[in-house]
Amino acid sequence: MKKFIAKRLAQMLVVFVAVSMFAFSIIYFSPGDPLYLYTSPAVSSYKMSDEQLDAMRESLGLNGNVAERYVSWAGKMLQGDWGLSVSNHQPVKKQIMDKLPNTIGLMGAALVLSILLSIPLGLLAGYYKNKWIDNIVSGISYLGISLPAFWFGIMMIILFSLNLGWLPSSGMHAIGHTSTGDLIKHAILPTLVLSVNNTAVFVRYIRANTIEQMEEDYVMTAVSKGVPQFQVMKGHVLKNCLLPIITMVGMNFGTLITGSFVVESVFGWPGLGTLCMSAINSRDYTMIMGITMLACVVLLIGNFLADILYGFADPRIKQGKEKSNG
Repeated sequence: MKKFIAKRLAQMLVVFVAVSMFAFSIIYFSPGDPLYLYTSPAVSSYKMSDEQLDAMRESLGLNGNVAERYVSWAGKMLQGDWGLSVSNHQPVKKQIMDKLPNTIGLMGAALVLSILLSIPLGLLAGYYKNKWIDNIVSGISYLGISLPAFWFGIMMIILFSLNLGWLPSSGMHAIGHTSTGDLIKHAILPTLVLSVNNTAVFVRYIRANTIEQMEEDYVMTAVSKGVPQFQVMKGHVLKNCLLPIITMVGMNFGTLITGSFVVESVFGWPGLGTLCMSAINSRDYTMIMGITMLACVVLLIGNFLADILYGFADPRIKQGKEKSNG
């Protein structure tokens, strides 16, 4: 297991470096000037001198070719200096860390909701294979997989905010309100929209595993001996169906991250998604790079933890990894 962990950590490092180089290159070669906000008459009436622009480029690390700029950025990044925002000249790291808890909270709530909904629905669909319950659950899950998050979010706003007036349409708190109840009220719609895709994927996966487990010999034997169906499901099927959920959470972590960015933009949730969209609109490449690398780290850690937890949860996997690395 130790060799497996060391190998995975080495792979994570390689992926992190590759992603950083790829993302930095795309940003470097993308059209447009990062200082557009300060040089375009259409944006600002104040015209900066060439000396001021040169000084600003130097302070923001915008001088030099792509290799020089990448080495400079990477060196500062390793020292904890994520650079200054092009749009407001504030430290990128501080702005990201201020918004990170809001995004993590939204992602966590959506993930918990997805798991709580998908387990009973997936088990029911698998147990009643090809029955009306299975058809309804499968149809809803297919719909959930195909629904674009931004469209579904807008539809929820129109229905529950504009037409019914039950829930707020944007933000994390109403003006002048900071209570937990107000926060929960604002979080209901974005959490629901963000959880839809993962819930649908988890349901399909649990259903398939339930059907597979129900056809195993030891389950058929237990049923033939008259063991109550509830005990069969609880003692044999449930555990083996839930183990793969750990892997599915890790595999869908990327979808959860990208989905949270879209959902935050739709609902005006003050997290990394809205910060990233603002950075894209203002061509704040330093901020975009910081958010991209943080998302990469979170995704790598999520997949790594999923592998480790699955190994500990299923001794067969753990033994297999030890043999393959031994």
